[in-house]
Amino acid sequence: MADNVNEESDYTPGKDELDWGYEEGVEWGLHFPAANGEYQSPINLNSREAHYDPSLLDVGLSPNYVVCRDCEVINDGHTVRIILKSKSVVTGGPLPSDHEYELHEVRFHWGKENQRGSEHTVNFKAFPMELHLIHWNSTLFNSLEDALGKKNGVLIIALFVQIGKEHLGLKAITEVLQDLQYKGKSKIIPCFNPNTLLPDPLLRDYWVYEGSLTTPPCSENVTWILYRYPLTISQLQIEEFRRLRSHVKGAELPEGNDGMLGDNFRPTQPLSDRTVRAAFQ
Repeated sequence: MADNVNEESDYTPGKDELDWGYEEGVEWGLHFPAANGEYQSPINLNSREAHYDPSLLDVGLSPNYVVCRDCEVINDGHTVRIILKSKSVVTGGPLPSDHEYELHEVRFHWGKENQRGSEHTVNFKAFPMELHLIHWNSTLFNSLEDALGKKNGVLIIALFVQIGKEHLGLKAITEVLQDLQYKGKSKIIPCFNPNTLLPDPLLRDYWVYEGSLTTPPCSENVTWILYRYPLTISQLQIEEFRRLRSHVKGAELPEGNDGMLGDNFRPTQPLSDRTVRAAFQ
């Protein structure tokens, strides 16, 4: 009898997870009032208008991530999520001093074609994929749920993804996606190293701004750090994401819905009176 590493199972969403989708994204605010807020994400990053802030370099952004054993990878019908079990934290940069932010999970957003997929855009250019490292302030709060919507509660580190050579760190994920074809499927993988998702330490240029979650409930008070330099994955790797389905096995699909998971990005939101800061000139 095999042990339960790599075991497939069904993931059950919480009762409070109202059904929502990207087709009716404009209507999220009806069920999730925070989505109507003034400081929503994602945004378009206009590199010329970003404000260089050398104070961001006073204390370097310092991720202290550890290899995760027995991580859970989930297709929840909206995205792929990697739920991390080991305690990985980040400090420094724009974060309040002496506050630790704990990495809770990684989420992916991708397009059905290579010219779209990222949630944020840079000078109106989209990337084929964007991944989010979602953290919560473990100095002030007891859990991600507890931190949502609260001042200094949540940090999301975002990376753009371009197509090129294979990404070895993500191989552990893309290799198991075929087992997560349908919504609700999950799998335990023996080993995942979140450090592989960060750019080379020399490529530390980033933008920072205050925004929100990009999925319901769209709570605000989220600090966003977006690395300037993208990660690279192969065309074959992104195709594994595009083969996933947004529905449970055997579900009847509404007309015009092919049931494929993709184009799971929220349109960019107005910047309003926010400033985007840059840690580089």
